[in-house]
Amino acid sequence: MDVPVIESERLVLRGHRLDDYPSITRLYGDAVVMQHISGRAQNATDSWARMLRYVGHWQLLGYGFWAVAERATGLYLGDVGFGDFHRDISPPLDDLPEAGWVFGTQAHGKGFALEAMRAALAWMDTRSRRTQCIITLDNHRSHKLATKLGYVATRETDHGGSRVAVWLREA
Repeated sequence: MDVPVIESERLVLRGHRLDDYPSITRLYGDAVVMQHISGRAQNATDSWARMLRYVGHWQLLGYGFWAVAERATGLYLGDVGFGDFHRDISPPLDDLPEAGWVFGTQAHGKGFALEAMRAALAWMDTRSRRTQCIITLDNHRSHKLATKLGYVATRETDHGGSRVAVWLREA
């Protein structure tokens, strides 16, 4: 499946390309960015596997993560989208697309995540009326964003050594 290109006021959401690899490696190699995702910076091999997973989601499931670029400059800012990660969580996650967002520190506090996720959700709402996400309990910025996007925390559980809230959104 071709990844749809979505444009918003300041952003372009597009499929990942080979030339995104250095930017993805920098993004996921940043300990500040990763503190609420895995708790540790990823190495280049992990970043490559992540990029392949993003591309594979589109091919196998018809949805996935977009690379987010600033419209005016083309600068890669981060990733947003939906996945099915088969997480080892008890009780298991519902069989719904799992939303996610991650941006480099240079993009924090500028409303890019809200703008990008609103565009991504508008696309996904035509395919799945319900989505979910998990957020570590201490990631207050993502809690605030999830609330603005219409997600509601439904339960808490453990994942990857962290306590997380499971959030649900119904369009």
